[in-house]
Formats: sequence, C-alpha cells, structure tokens
Amino acid sequence: MAGTNKSTVNDLIFNQLFNVNSNEAGVSKYMVATLLIMFCTYVNCIMFYALMCKCIFKETPRYILFAHMLLNDSVHLLFASLLYLMAQALLKLAKAACSFIIFLTTTTFHNAPLNLALMSLERYVAICFPLRHIEIATQKRTYLAIGLIWCLGSINILVDVLFAAVMDPNFFTIQINCIRNQIFMKPWQLDVYNGFSVCYFVSVTVIIMFTYISILITARSVSSNKDSAKKSHRTVLLHFIQLGLCLTSFLHGTIERALYVMIGSDVVLFTHLRYLNFLFVLVLPRFLSPLIYELRDDTVRHLFMYYFCYGARKFKPKVNVP
Repeated sequence: MAGTNKSTVNDLIFNQLFNVNSNEAGVSKYMVATLLIMFCTYVNCIMFYALMCKCIFKETPRYILFAHMLLNDSVHLLFASLLYLMAQALLKLAKAACSFIIFLTTTTFHNAPLNLALMSLERYVAICFPLRHIEIATQKRTYLAIGLIWCLGSINILVDVLFAAVMDPNFFTIQINCIRNQIFMKPWQLDVYNGFSVCYFVSVTVIIMFTYISILITARSVSSNKDSAKKSHRTVLLHFIQLGLCLTSFLHGTIERALYVMIGSDVVLFTHLRYLNFLFVLVLPRFLSPLIYELRDDTVRHLFMYYFCYGARKFKPKVNVP
C-alpha cells in the first residue's frame, strides 16, 4: 500500500508538471541551469585530465579512485540534468532510450557512495597496514573493485529495465515522458529501489565510520608517521561530508513529493521550487563533492590550477607537466 501511495503521488506530480506551459517557468532559468551544468562538467573534465596526464596518478589506487569519482559524478550530473531538462521541455523519448538514460543515472547515483567506501578502505589499509599496502592496494585490484562497484550499483535498475522490456510489448516503440517511475511496471519496484538505496548508504556509513575510528586509534597509538595518519583520518572525515552531499541526491525525490503535498494546486510555485530543488539538491552537491576533495590535495590542486589557467605563469604545478 505504501508503494502504491508513493507511485500515485509521483504520477500526480508529473501529470501536473506536464500540463504546465514551459514559458511559465522562464527560459532564463533553464539557461542558467544549462550553463551551470556545463561549467561543472568542464571543471570535472579539467580535474580528470590533470589526473590522467601523469603516469603516477594513473598507477596510484588513491588517484585512480578519485578519477573514477570524477568520471562517475560527471556522467550522473549530465544525464540527471538531461532528464530534468527534457521533462521541463515536455520532450518524449522511446521507452527503450529512456530506460538507457535512467540506467546510467541510477547506476552512477549508487556508484558514488560505494566509491567513497572504497576510498576510505584504501586509506585504512595505507595507515593501519602500511607494510602490506602496496601488496593489497594494487592497480589491478583497484580496477577490479571499480568493476564490482558498477555491478553492485547497476543490479537493481538493470532488473527493472529487463523486467519492463519483457513485460511491455511496446517497449521499443512507445513514446513516454522520460521519468524513472515510467519504467516501474509494479508498485513494489519503487520500494525495492528505495530499499537498495538505503542499504547502500547505511553500509557505506558503517564502513566510513569503521575506517575513521581505526585510523584515529592508529594515529594516537603509533609514534612514527603520525602526520600521515592525521592527514588520512581527516581525509576519511571528508568522505563523511561527501557522503552527506551524495545523500542529498537521494532526498531529491522525497523533497519534490513533499513540496507537492504542501503546495497542492499551485503548480507555478511548485515548478519554481522544483527548479531550486534541482539546482541546490542535485547539481551543486555533485559539483562540490569532487571539488572539495581536489582542493585538499596540494599536488592535484596545483596541477588543476595549471590546466584550468593554462598559460598563466603564476600557476606552477608541483610535478612536471608534459
């Protein structure tokens, strides 16, 4: 019954939105959103290129995971924003094409907290088992772990897409408004989706708490290399902040439903608040999460500033740039 109520509320929201004239929202708002998304993607691409331009970054597990976080968040930001802008423009897609976009959006959404857990575990091994760090955190194992992240992040939505393809005879031809709920054939699928999301975030929270406490204990008990341990436990603490930023994306749909319930029939006001919800709950956190992490790393920060302000002599990277 709970799943049915959620589905009904979502259907009411989207039916109301699709009946709103797109001019009422204002073209300028969507221009601002598009420019902001392009800028965020550009910054992430610069950071990703800065990491990929040096072999040492491509061979170090810590930076491989950071590069994956940049790539994953950029893909999520682009496709989630594409879904929102298409919905506001009342564009329709074939259900198969829509399912592919939703598959990428949902998978990258689930990948984000799992990647943070893996980054925290890498720091845990580096500090608590320094002599075995090189043996445990190898380049090959890091890529295998990233592959596992994609498997775990995609399993639920992949089942939903396959279920829709089998149960809907018009899956490849019917035109729909591209919304995640449109591929849910049964009410229980939404509950399963939310259950998976909560499970991922709770599991990652436990992992990050465990690694933070372990690194903090090691930093206080070991007399040597205290500076490295102190820096690492601050890094893991930063992962808590990043997890909170990821969690805001999970709350995006809940906030949207709550706004509809509170506002009721005032569709114009709801459209404006939905736009703010999109910018501040979905876009900005995905941009700030990698940016905060990057600004904390001196080497990456200097290299990023070199490429971001390419040709400016005052920005000199700490590592030689080819």
